[in-house]
Amino acid sequence: MAFQKGRFTLSKQWANTLLNKNNLDLATKKELMSLMDLEERISADFTLSEAEVDVRLKKVIGTFSQEDKANWEKKNWLEYRMIDEKKCYFKRSVSNLKLILASQQSKQKSSPGLVTTKFSLFLLEHSRKVITSGDSDGKPVEPINMKVTYRITVNADAVPDGETVRCWMPWPREIHNRQRDITLIKTSPTNHIIAPDSIEQRSIYLELTALKGKPTIFEIQYTYQSMAQYFELNKLKVFPYNKNAADFRQYTSEQYPQIIFSNKIKQLSDSIVGKAKDPVEKVRKLYYWINDHIIWTGALEYSIIPDIPGYVLLNRRGDCGMQTLLFMTMARYEGIPVKWQSGWMMHPGEVNLHDWCEVYYEGIGWVPLDMSFNLQNSNDIKEKEFYISGIDAYRMIVNDAISSRFVPTKKFPRSEPYDFQRGEVEWRGGNLYFNQWDYTIHVEYTK
Repeated sequence: MAFQKGRFTLSKQWANTLLNKNNLDLATKKELMSLMDLEERISADFTLSEAEVDVRLKKVIGTFSQEDKANWEKKNWLEYRMIDEKKCYFKRSVSNLKLILASQQSKQKSSPGLVTTKFSLFLLEHSRKVITSGDSDGKPVEPINMKVTYRITVNADAVPDGETVRCWMPWPREIHNRQRDITLIKTSPTNHIIAPDSIEQRSIYLELTALKGKPTIFEIQYTYQSMAQYFELNKLKVFPYNKNAADFRQYTSEQYPQIIFSNKIKQLSDSIVGKAKDPVEKVRKLYYWINDHIIWTGALEYSIIPDIPGYVLLNRRGDCGMQTLLFMTMARYEGIPVKWQSGWMMHPGEVNLHDWCEVYYEGIGWVPLDMSFNLQNSNDIKEKEFYISGIDAYRMIVNDAISSRFVPTKKFPRSEPYDFQRGEVEWRGGNLYFNQWDYTIHVEYTK
């Protein structure tokens, strides 16, 4: 098949020829359009030519031989795909290679990925305050008040003049005891719909009319308070799970297509957990293994990775969400209820998209766990393992599930089918992918 061989131009021509036939059924039409959409998404991630990569390698890596480069490609450290018989490299392939080489050279996971040395010191100091200021039973502490201005700018002429542009922007959830006092200040345009808090991927929805030659700009501003949380699990009583409970069944189940109990997942999870029966010990073993074996690197768009945990295991790398999905899959297989949680990390100077999760312990409740923030560099075990059963105050929780529905309903396939952090945009003619719009966030820390 042309698609499987990376011959996207030929594949598109073939698909368009079929789509022009009058007798084509709706299911086949959707399948062909989905195929062309996937090709465009892959092409949007693999944008660098071989010549462009060589220039970046010399700048970022320094001197290298063609044998070095071939070896990096063979190991998929320098990630590329053949598209229309040309090598097309992932747009973050060189920066990822730098992280991989640093990890290989040090033989440690503490490569300068998500948590840098300066940032790690900030997190360690903050987590120390959280541990000492609470009762170690999950009481929210260390409140941080933030004012957020979020903007989505749709490219000029991405939508024809006069057409309605539909936009969903991330909005904080209110059900969490560590996130509260969410207050809308203003929106542009004024009319908006805030999804009910029962929606597990919460949004604020706006519409504007596209104008020829001008970008379409959506903006919201709001304030909220976020708090930290820490559970000292060895001091708390964990009861046996009620395996007949609906939540237990839901959060220990597979969730197609990304949480699947493959043979590789089963074998690896069992080898890590060993004879452990206590859920706290199982979680700890899984966390330590990922911490020690998986490094942080920039990710492909999730929509073009059919099996994210499998990709992480094969390549021994992944970003926050990819590491979280691997942990969730192994933990669920081992009978530990886990649910997705994500939104933004809001630390000063480090504001970014971020994913983590929550683990359920019978008798305690849902306990936050941040896989990609790793074990901290401390001799104090509570500080070292803080992110196994705690979380800092610099968060914005938008999602408590993957692939949840929107309010109002989105008509076309999402740009990000699993997570929701940047936003989603569409018009009557279809979805607007990430390369057709941009987003900015500005955070002020208030008293």
